[in-house]
Order: sequence, then C-alpha cells, then structure tokens
Amino acid sequence: MTRPPTRGFRRTGLALLGAAVASATLGTSASAAVPRDTSASTGAWTAAARGCAVVYFDLGETLVHTDEDSRIGYMPGAAAYLRTLRERHIKVGLITNVPSSWGETDAERAATLKKEIDGSWKGSTPFAWADFGDRILTPRTEAERKPAPVLWERAKAQTKGCRLVYEGETAKETDMAASLGYVSYQTGLPRHPAYLPAGVIEWLAHSSR
Repeated sequence: MTRPPTRGFRRTGLALLGAAVASATLGTSASAAVPRDTSASTGAWTAAARGCAVVYFDLGETLVHTDEDSRIGYMPGAAAYLRTLRERHIKVGLITNVPSSWGETDAERAATLKKEIDGSWKGSTPFAWADFGDRILTPRTEAERKPAPVLWERAKAQTKGCRLVYEGETAKETDMAASLGYVSYQTGLPRHPAYLPAGVIEWLAHSSR
C-alpha cells in the first residue's frame, strides 16, 4: 500500500508561552526550550474561557508510523495525546498529501485515506478518525501538495477567528505553516516533548478570545 501520504513537519520549538504567541502573531517560528504542560492552571478554565484553537497534523511519521511489513500504527504517545486534546475540547484536523486521484472532494479523498490506513492498521486501538470530523484537507491537484501553501490556506479560511497550530516532523512544512501565521511545532526532535503540550494549546486558545 502507499506509505501514509503525509510525512511532514518541522517542529518549530515553542519555548515560552510568549514565544508561542509571537509565532502565531508574527507568522514566524519560535525556537528554544519547549514549556512543560501547564495542566494545573489550565485545567481550571471553564469552557467559555478556552477560546478557540484548532490543531492540524501531518499524518505519516507524525501521528502514525508504517513498519517495514507495511503495518500501520500510532506513533509513540500519539493516541494518548489525541485523547488529551479531546478531553480538553480542542479540535484537531489533518493536512496531508494524498494522491489527488483518490477523489473529487476532500470527503472522497479522506474516505480513501481511511480505507488505506484501516486496512493495514495494527493494535487494538483504532485510529481516532471521529476526532477530525470534516477537517481532513488533501490536495485537489498535484500542484497543491505540501509544502505548497494551498492546504494551510484552505484550513485557515475555514477556521476564522481560531488560533491555528500545525504539528509535523519536517522543517520545510512547519516553516511554511509558520509563515502563514500558524504556531508550528516540529515533532520527533530529541530532548523535546513528542507533541506541543496541550496546556500550551489551551493557553493559545484562551489568548485568541
């Protein structure tokens, strides 16, 4: 089967909450040490105080990994991270390169993607497709494939007013996302959290109000 179509992202390390805000506001990548989750303070926020944030992910080698025998499963920590975001009512989406021939619409291409992933899935916990809803953006033409900016721009257009976060494993893609105003975070870097701490995302959402 085709390797999970999205291998991307660069973790533009958020160092301090202030750096995270600068990254979102100025469209640049913040760098330095990443803050630990601020669960103690953010957990007390009410739903009304959460504001709005949407976290978009790359898929392959960011949330899922393909073994040499083509079996697909979660990256370490990915299932727990998605569960934490769900519990905190933080919306998530995918921005992923799949063949444009997989369908005429995002919904059709997403349906094919789900079949490809589920058909080779390993482990007892299935991929959390329901968390992503209709926020699965895929290229309509080969020219729209990442790192072209089109998919990030489409995601931005449909989530107006929300703080936008992008997480992936290649620098080229997270840099592009940052240039478009996302808080971008490169996954898989040594001595950094696997994913942007959920408490930081809650703080960003709160600051969007």
